[in-house]
Amino acid sequence: MITPDLSTRLARAKFRAWHRGTREADYMIGGFFDAYHEGWDEAQLVWFEKLLDEEDVDIMSWALGTAEAPPEFHGEQFTALRKLDYVRI
Repeated sequence: MITPDLSTRLARAKFRAWHRGTREADYMIGGFFDAYHEGWDEAQLVWFEKLLDEEDVDIMSWALGTAEAPPEFHGEQFTALRKLDYVRI
């Protein structure tokens, strides 16, 4: 099995981030991708790909602080996600 190269994975992640199903989730998750993806290494992209597998309502509640995120999402990227300073409305 051939692993997609980084640029293909980033393009796929961008599409998934901006096509979540609700405008609010698109702005939050897609905006986060746009603001931070350029400097991501393999581990950071893997983290984001795992986040994309989660339900929008869960991601949004974690980012807003109304629910506790699973420990595997905690860390520097999660802290950036919670800032919400990348959401441009």
